[in-house]
Amino acid sequence: MPSSNGRYYAGCDVGSTTGKAVILDENKIVSSAIIPAEIDPEQTARSVLSKACEKISGLMGTNDFSYLVGTGYGRNEVPFANDNVSEISCHALGVHFCDPTIKTIVDIGGQDVKGISLNDDGSILEFAMNDKCAAGTGRFLEMMSKIFRMDLEAFSSLSLEAKNAIPVTSQCSVFAETEVISLLSKRKPPSEIAAGIQASVAKRSFTLLKRVGIRPKITVTGGCSKNKGLLVALQKRLRMDITPLPVDPQLMGALGAAIMARRKAGSITQLTINR
Repeated sequence: MPSSNGRYYAGCDVGSTTGKAVILDENKIVSSAIIPAEIDPEQTARSVLSKACEKISGLMGTNDFSYLVGTGYGRNEVPFANDNVSEISCHALGVHFCDPTIKTIVDIGGQDVKGISLNDDGSILEFAMNDKCAAGTGRFLEMMSKIFRMDLEAFSSLSLEAKNAIPVTSQCSVFAETEVISLLSKRKPPSEIAAGIQASVAKRSFTLLKRVGIRPKITVTGGCSKNKGLLVALQKRLRMDITPLPVDPQLMGALGAAIMARRKAGSITQLTINR
């Protein structure tokens, strides 16, 4: 367990479904945490930072950070943060730090999808966002998994068993739910229905990415980055591989915020990736 003898910088990503935190010292990532979101965004931030602090001996809480940056949809509800930065900027910074060769990011979160195109120096070239409909987001996939009476992890792998994909054509999450229930009632193969669901989400992400320009390499961030079936469907739609990251892709927003915290605090030491 690391000791708190030194300067620490934190990033806290308060999302719609999860809270994420990353803590850096002068050289590396020393702790991170992911928790389900609570009703109060401020409490989500406090809880996830507290969990991350538990891994560092002597680090008691938010007052012990040299600098703290909040990000995510709830970033304005973190009053103890020194600053807050948009999640688009933080995801770009986190990904570029992990792999400077990546030029396109699709961030599939709980309630929205973002497409981000990067310049060679990691700055944002273009971005687009879909937050007007739940279809194509983590919430949508969570809703679908409940119809199948499976947890998200099991549902994410179900489509990998399919030989074919049954199209799910409804553009609205409510109508898509009705469509899926109808297909199941007709005893269509569950794996093929699941494959159709993953394909529909991949199609929505692909459409968004076309607006920002798809440049290799490409990676996926956010909670849906752990959905195996979705990654396969997205690779088929893109006709290119998804580049894995050396750090949990769900932490990219919090990591970018922590890196931003180091910069704002004036740290100039070399930061390395824990491998």
